[in-house]
Amino acid sequence: MRALRSRFLPLLARRWQWQWQWQWQWEFQGRRAARCGLCGEAREEEEEEGKMESTMKGIRGDNAPCVLDLDDAATVGGGVGDTYGEDCATEEQLVTPWTVSVASGYNLLRDPRYNKGLAFNERERETHYLRGLLPPAIVSQELQERKIMHNIRQYQLPLQKYMAMMDLQEGNERLFYKLLIDNVEELLPVVYTPTVGEACQKYGSIFSRPQGLYISLKEKGKILEVLKNWPERSIQVIVVTDGERILGLGDLGCQGMGIPVGKLALYTALGGVRPSACLPITLDVGTNNEALLNDEFYIGLRQKRATAQEYADFLHEFMTAVKQNYGEKVLIQFEDFANHNAFELLAKYGTTHLVFNDDIQGTASVVLSGLVAALKLVGGSLSEHSYLFLGAGEAGTGIAELIALEISRQTKAPIEECRKKIWLVDSKGLIVSSRKETLQHFKKPWAHEHEPVGNLLDAVKTIKPTVLIGTSGKGQTFTQEVVEAISSFNERPVIFALSNPTSQSECTAEQAYTWSKGRAVFASGSPFDPVEYDGKIYVPGQANNAYIFPGFGLGVVMSGAIRVHDDMLLAASEALAQQVTQENFDKGLTYPPFSNIRKISAHIAANVAAKAYELGLASRRPRPKDLVKYAESCMYSPLYRNYR
Repeated sequence: MRALRSRFLPLLARRWQWQWQWQWQWEFQGRRAARCGLCGEAREEEEEEGKMESTMKGIRGDNAPCVLDLDDAATVGGGVGDTYGEDCATEEQLVTPWTVSVASGYNLLRDPRYNKGLAFNERERETHYLRGLLPPAIVSQELQERKIMHNIRQYQLPLQKYMAMMDLQEGNERLFYKLLIDNVEELLPVVYTPTVGEACQKYGSIFSRPQGLYISLKEKGKILEVLKNWPERSIQVIVVTDGERILGLGDLGCQGMGIPVGKLALYTALGGVRPSACLPITLDVGTNNEALLNDEFYIGLRQKRATAQEYADFLHEFMTAVKQNYGEKVLIQFEDFANHNAFELLAKYGTTHLVFNDDIQGTASVVLSGLVAALKLVGGSLSEHSYLFLGAGEAGTGIAELIALEISRQTKAPIEECRKKIWLVDSKGLIVSSRKETLQHFKKPWAHEHEPVGNLLDAVKTIKPTVLIGTSGKGQTFTQEVVEAISSFNERPVIFALSNPTSQSECTAEQAYTWSKGRAVFASGSPFDPVEYDGKIYVPGQANNAYIFPGFGLGVVMSGAIRVHDDMLLAASEALAQQVTQENFDKGLTYPPFSNIRKISAHIAANVAAKAYELGLASRRPRPKDLVKYAESCMYSPLYRNYR
């Protein structure tokens, strides 16, 4: 019987895959034909939407395709199915703990997906040969959670808490996510910023078990084979980094793996994407960090970074292999690539792959949402305000572009006119037209007519912005003089100090409230405690990308989207802004509390999916009637299942 199964199951699987690919291609061609046959009125609406273009088009060139111009040559079959019934099974249904065979006994206790520790009941212990391998006590998942949280709170150092959480993730997956979901406000700074930054810096020293895939230059020409070494086939989300620009900490090389691991933990905990469908990847192309190259505990290649054509060829092989192995609908999130590569990769693969850059697009979406909410406190519309950025890299230009796109959408004005409301300061001063010849391509749209200005303080006094946004990655650059200057001509200055980790924040919450005499509307990238000033408690907002990317990813996955469009980012921002209540506004908050993050993610996912269907980019048919309820039904549950 076993021989028959091994012979015929692969044939059946191949037949189902062929059938799925044929059906998908048939539906796709139908949608494409429908788009091409738009009536005159519909075509006018589509052309109106087309006015909203992004910086990516400038990088690709005028004649290059856009996201909606899908070429059959760039689309392939593929995608994922719920092989193990994890998405559709209810908590009451029995599931089989499959690995290569049914996991039992010693192996079951060491499989993090199925291990329940002392929560295995009597029947499961008997059926799965666990007698004697566990103490006789049987405890609930809730009691396990209380014990682990008690232990974690005993640690004094955040890095110790991080290591304890990673050990739990490697030993008991469901308990890890139960802990993170139920204590998200307390544990989010532990598994992600700011602690993950320190973890990456010391990753070689604390490394014990590998997580994710490490693909180095040694695997060039064999990347597809490396991907096939990963045990899961049903991958829906990949977070990939080359470690060149980890948070505000610079080039950490192979040790940047902490970022993809942390991001994907949040995709599951906050967005409900099942963990078996997530794959963290680090592309090791070397490092220019001399300290790491000389560190005996460094875990990566000991060589300088690959650049130019060698780097481009390696990345292209990776992108091609991912699509070949996992299909059209796997979301590839670029994370912490250096500026000079991040924009090129997004522009190059945005029309052929389902790609998303959280540093450029995710940050932009969450900041735009905070600004929309902030306007309810300060008054006016986006187009009535002026914006000054400190920092003109991925985050700064990405945020600026999305603000301009939203202003264009609201006012119907050309995007070029909307950009003139936004000014950027880089290391050489205000970006103006006289510098255009020496600017990097992604800065050129922001080079406006103005005399040169050498520093931030003079730029604030000259431009007189109503909104000041920091994405510089350099701490304490919003000095007292800068904050007092912007407060002198704004009743309620909006100050967003977004750089991570906390040590790199442009100013602290206490400084912003104190120097503005309590009038600032403040948000930061990393968390700050509430501040008391002049007898009043101020609760700073946190413009954390974790508000956006988990729900955004869920929306992309559940709709079967095959490309990411700028309008989907605007939809995510809109959904997040709608979740801020009057009670939040009364406290000066521009973001809702993280305690409601799964509800927030469901609404973001629904909005993103709705926009994907509207744009003709969604492949999952039929469209669910209630997208919010459908999003909630798709979310991974960390509760233990009963085994047969």
